[in-house]
Amino acid sequence: MLKRYLLLTKPGIVFGNLISVTGGFFLASRGSIDLVLFFATVIGVSLVVASGCVFNNVIDRDIDEYMARTQKRALVEGTIDVRSALIMACLLGTAGFLLLLIIANPLAAGVALFGFAIYVGAYSLWLKRHSVHGTLIGSLSGAAPPVIGYCAVSNEFDLGALLVLLIFSLWQMPHSYAIAIFRLEDYRAASIPVLSVAKGVASAKRQTVAYIVAFGVAATLLTFTGYTGYVYLVVMIVMTLYWLYIAIARYGQGDDSRWARQLFGISILVVTVLSAVMAIDYQTPAPQVTATQLDLAAPLHV
Repeated sequence: MLKRYLLLTKPGIVFGNLISVTGGFFLASRGSIDLVLFFATVIGVSLVVASGCVFNNVIDRDIDEYMARTQKRALVEGTIDVRSALIMACLLGTAGFLLLLIIANPLAAGVALFGFAIYVGAYSLWLKRHSVHGTLIGSLSGAAPPVIGYCAVSNEFDLGALLVLLIFSLWQMPHSYAIAIFRLEDYRAASIPVLSVAKGVASAKRQTVAYIVAFGVAATLLTFTGYTGYVYLVVMIVMTLYWLYIAIARYGQGDDSRWARQLFGISILVVTVLSAVMAIDYQTPAPQVTATQLDLAAPLHV
C-alpha cells in the first residue's frame, strides 16, 4: 500500500526536478553553499512537486483509464480513494511551501506557488483537455524548480532567474513533443489535444526541431550575459548540436515513434548536463552601470 501512495507522487518527475533545482541553486550560489538552505530548498521543492503530481493524478483519473501507461494507477483501479489522495496532496504541498517560505524566502515560495498554480490549475484542470497550447503554458511549471533554486539564494528575480526560466521552458517543449509523438495512441484514446493529435505528427516533428534550436540559442545567453563561463558554453553548444543532428539526420526514416524516443532520451541527457555544468562553471556577472553612476564618475571641468 505504501508503494501505491509513493507512486502517486510520480517519483521520476520529482527526481528529475531535484537535478534542475540543484543547478539553479548552485548557479546563484557561485561556490558559496549554504547547506541548510540547500537541503531546505531541495526538500521543499520536492514536496511541492510531489503535491502537484498527486493533485494531477486525482484530476486525471477519468482520462487515465483510457491510456495504456496509466490504466494501472491506484486512483483508476480504486485501490486508493480520492479523499485520501487529496489529504496527502494538501499535506505535502503545505509542508513544501512552508519550508520554502520560512527557510528560504517569500520569493522562492512565490515562484513555487506560481509553478504549482500553472501545473495544477491552468494545465491539469483546463488546458491539457481543451487546448493545443497546454504544453507551452505548462512548460512554465516545468521550468519553475531551477528558478526556485536560483531565487532561494539570490532572493531576487533578476536577469539570471529570467534566463533560467526561459532556457528550461524551451527545453520542455521538444521533450514534451517527443512524448506526445511516441505516446500518440494514448493521447488520442484519451482525446487529449496535444500537438501530434490536434495538428498531426508532421507538425509536431517540425516544431520539435525548431524548439531544439531555440533552446540552444537561449542556453548560450547565460555565458554572454556573464553568468557562466566558456566551459559551459562549449558543452551546451556540443550537446545542442548533437540533439539537433539526431533530430535532422533521422527525421525522415519513417519510424516516428523511434525518432521521438531517441530525442526524448537525449533531452534527459541534455537537461542533466545543463544543470550540472551551469552549477560548476558559474561566473559573477559584471554590475550594470547606470547613467547616474556614469555622471558621478565623470571628471569635473571648470
